[in-house]
Amino acid sequence: MASGAVAPAQEARLTFTLSGNIKTVSAAVGDTVQAGQPLAQLEGEENLQAAVSTAQFELVQAQQTVADLGSAAETARLQAMQDVVTYQQAVKDAQYMLDNFTVPSNQEKLDAVAAISRMKELLDQARSAFEPYKDKPSGDPTRKDRKEALDQAQADYNTAVRRLQYEYDLDVAQAKLDKASRDYATFNAGPDPDKLRLAEARQKNAENQLAAAQASLEHLTIKSPFTGVVSQVYYHSGEWVVAGQPVLTLADVAHLRIETTDLSERDVPRLTIGQSVTVFVKALNQSLSGRVSLIAPLANTLGGDVVYKITIELESIPPELRAGMSVEVQFGAN
Repeated sequence: MASGAVAPAQEARLTFTLSGNIKTVSAAVGDTVQAGQPLAQLEGEENLQAAVSTAQFELVQAQQTVADLGSAAETARLQAMQDVVTYQQAVKDAQYMLDNFTVPSNQEKLDAVAAISRMKELLDQARSAFEPYKDKPSGDPTRKDRKEALDQAQADYNTAVRRLQYEYDLDVAQAKLDKASRDYATFNAGPDPDKLRLAEARQKNAENQLAAAQASLEHLTIKSPFTGVVSQVYYHSGEWVVAGQPVLTLADVAHLRIETTDLSERDVPRLTIGQSVTVFVKALNQSLSGRVSLIAPLANTLGGDVVYKITIELESIPPELRAGMSVEVQFGAN
């Protein structure tokens, strides 16, 4: 045998997680409210809504930066691919010109730069040799010989210049091809990793800022966690409330159960979950059937005695039953 009382299936003291002035309390004692229904709100919604908008804008910009990096990398990849094609052809053309170029015998043992230097030296010598005879009649034998020598030196020099140009064209084309190939390999792997990490970090930070602003905005409002009846209202509009202080108490009185208050520690070992009980409601002078649904894992003390709270679910609930009514509980056999 144990004493007890009728209790709501759920009861909650609702609090704000922020301190502030209460803007509205939209529920009164006795009101039935639905799960998710706003019950009270703090001031400051406009500032936090502005913070949410700012965070949303920052997030959009950060997301666009990430997207732009991907788009730019793809554009650069395609351009690099086109450059590879272009400079591959340039290398081919330059190599063809160089392969079909015949190096004069007087330049065979010289590289292109040395050849052009030597041919320039010979050209200057030929020009100096021709200078004293340039005004002589064209039929003058010495003038004629030295003019032919000058023309040959000029041709040799021009050939050396052309050879150097071909080699230069090939080197330049090859260098551009190499760079295009490196660029393609880089951009084919996607955006620059360092820039992408920075952009993604900025995006993550924007997401966190938005979540924080939205959470703060949500925390301005107390919403009903379940459908129930408002049993207490502790604060009203215009009052200052400290975070964690109860503003309202909500009880689910549509679903009632029995909780014992003085079951001795000596009786607890004989009880099991699902065990049948008989509950006598004094105010109704009525006996109800039920079953043990929960045995508290921790004890309380009552007048120096150790007691355990036992929760009992009733098989049927009469309309007259009210939370707070006192009962006597008789435990049946296991």
